[in-house]
Amino acid sequence: MDQEAGVRDGRRGLAFDLTMLAVVGVLLIAAVIAAVGAMQQQFYSPSAFVERYLSALSAGRAVEALALPGVAVDSAELEAAGLPATASEALLRSAALAPLEDARVVSQQPDGDVTHVTVEYEAAGHGGTTTFDVERDGSIGIAPTWRFATSPLAVMDLEVRGSMQFAVNGFEVDKRQVSADGVEVDPLAPLPMLVFSPGLYAVSVDTAISATPGVAVLSDSPFHRFPVAVQAEATDEFVAVVQDKVEEFLTSCATQEVLQPTACPFGYYVQDRIDSLPAWSIARQPTVQVEPDGAGWKIVPSEAVAHIEVDIRSLFDGSITQVSEDVPFLVGGEIDVQPDGTASIMVSGPDGP
Repeated sequence: MDQEAGVRDGRRGLAFDLTMLAVVGVLLIAAVIAAVGAMQQQFYSPSAFVERYLSALSAGRAVEALALPGVAVDSAELEAAGLPATASEALLRSAALAPLEDARVVSQQPDGDVTHVTVEYEAAGHGGTTTFDVERDGSIGIAPTWRFATSPLAVMDLEVRGSMQFAVNGFEVDKRQVSADGVEVDPLAPLPMLVFSPGLYAVSVDTAISATPGVAVLSDSPFHRFPVAVQAEATDEFVAVVQDKVEEFLTSCATQEVLQPTACPFGYYVQDRIDSLPAWSIARQPTVQVEPDGAGWKIVPSEAVAHIEVDIRSLFDGSITQVSEDVPFLVGGEIDVQPDGTASIMVSGPDGP
């Protein structure tokens, strides 16, 4: 009997050991599955994929962000989405990126084959929210890979009036270099430019002729088109140059010894006959104001005063009258900026030449 009891005790011990081993095996398998799940969530989930994109933008690594699957697009994809196929890629570079701060994923919502990943961030102190569409792009071993189902790029229709040159986040751009029309670009036409979303883009002008404090816009909607308009104003230096040119022009007009100086905005009318050559001088030069006018500039009509000295002989009795008179007039003009950056200034009266 003692031998049988020992056998039974041995079998119970073996069963217990086997049970414990099975439990440990199940726990190990569960731990491995949990670890794999956590790893996939951290490194191979839609949220992780979007976080890599945000990290690249936050660090100013434009090339890395552009290389992620589903970011770059071609002209056919742009055209199919109703976006301009000739949109410039000039701003898809690190030099044109403004830093993002506190960028983080706040939700991940599966929707069929697509997962909507919503992120929040700050750009220059302004909070923003953007939702990306992400889809499966295959796998590496057992780990899934992802791509943007809709590109996170957007198109900024940038209209800069008053200058062919401008800067975006400090990156200098010339319309003639980035437009599909090249040197034939319409200076008034909006210029389509691809940008990253999310991204803050500050557009400014700072040239010898024109300047503006700038306009900042947040690109927060992937594969959308948004307008930005910037109107540059004439710089004080430019206005001073125009002032000098106007004064030189009027002074030159005053050298003409005629009652109506040719192509000049002032003159003197008489019904009798002059008995001496008119002598003109400019008694008061105008205070020039320059304002935008389409693709160029115009000189706002302003008051000036010329002075004439002339002897007038009466046709009635032959008497001579010495005239010394101030002649008020208005002076305006047009300014065209040439491709090389020089300005062509045409001075005229208030109604043109």
